Amino acid sequence: GLAPVLREVPQTKAVATAAMRALLAGPDDAEASARPAMYTAIPDGTTLLGISIASGIATVNLSQEFESGGGSASMQARVAQVVYTLTQFPTVTGVRFQLDGVAVTALGGEGIVLDQPVGRDDFRDQLPAIFVDRPAWGASLGNPGTVSGEANVFEATLQVELLDAAGRTLVGRTVTASCGTGCWGSFRTSLAYTVE
Repeated sequence: GLAPVLREVPQTKAVATAAMRALLAGPDDAEASARPAMYTAIPDGTTLLGISIASGIATVNLSQEFESGGGSASMQARVAQVVYTLTQFPTVTGVRFQLDGVAVTALGGEGIVLDQPVGRDDFRDQLPAIFVDRPAWGASLGNPGTVSGEANVFEATLQVELLDAAGRTLVGRTVTASCGTGCWGSFRTSLAYTVE
């Protein structure tokens, strides 16, 4: 499933462009060697040709390589990666796609329909049952630290644990999402912990 990862970029007003460039660069060495390893579904050679945001819709123009190779699962995953990257910003609620400047209404031979803006709700099937949105993988956690995300779990109940580098539990908490057992709900909790 999808997982957010930390990227630090030089200060810029073009944060969506910076986020897309970081996404297209793919996983770094630590992410690629993580267990489980992280990877991208976006084909090598895909470049960002432009991005604009108006009325909550980001229009992203990618090179033709974005459509190359892979089956329906790969196509769904790569579109979801772009959608989740851009909709992390409160000013973006949906994404339109262009390839080499031409509007996309369907992607690949599998015919992923993109004739209108797509958002996170359109790709929830790409998420694990518990999706931790913050903190991102590789980010630091304050003390107390906030953990938030979405879950589709039995009776909306899940366990959140903070582990140290040796795998020992520093703090754990049972959390209830806003919905569960067949529906997605949001969750948010604060963890205070002690490290010797």
